[in-house]
Amino acid sequence: MKIKVCGLRIPENIKAVAGLTPDYLGFIFYGPSPRFVDDLALESFSQLPSYIKKTAVFVNETKEKVSQLIDQYHFEAIQLHGGESAEFCTYFKGKVQVLKAFGINEDFDFNLLDKYKNNVDFFLFDTKTPVHGGSGKTFDWGILNNYKLDIPFFLSGGLSLENLEEIKNISHPQFYGVDLNSKFEIEPGMKDLSKLEKAFDIIKQKPINELRS
Repeated sequence: MKIKVCGLRIPENIKAVAGLTPDYLGFIFYGPSPRFVDDLALESFSQLPSYIKKTAVFVNETKEKVSQLIDQYHFEAIQLHGGESAEFCTYFKGKVQVLKAFGINEDFDFNLLDKYKNNVDFFLFDTKTPVHGGSGKTFDWGILNNYKLDIPFFLSGGLSLENLEEIKNISHPQFYGVDLNSKFEIEPGMKDLSKLEKAFDIIKQKPINELRS
């Protein structure tokens, strides 16, 4: 089970979280977000272990801006959290890993994902809200049984120490990783190391699925 910690923005905190050996670290380049990295220094990335995939999170950004930031910060993955088209995803697939996020509720039509199946590396299923992620709210994980594609997915949306044990009941073969964010913070952009350590212990105690690395 892969672990992605998202929404970091403070250099010292980034370094400390990296010491927990997550698989992905996410940095949000979306102005309205309270976790917007804005003036994140290149030095924040310079000492990150090579096995951690640095992931830039965008919401309806231009190709030019995404390309610029990939080159500037040497990102290995991007997470597209807006209404980006399959064609937009294709432009970056092969250059970096592409995670396409979708907000999920009880009415979500998983057939909408069919047009993305050749254009992304992963899906990320978050709780559908008026904002683009970071809501701290969960959705009914039973809905995931309606997902039939063979593209691996990350689970996001309100994951916390109180419900991490429950995700071990999710047996979907494409359940690839978890995305930890707002429930593991002292304040937006500042992660709580104690909570994250406990979360890592819970997740790594017993593999939820034996999935490919």
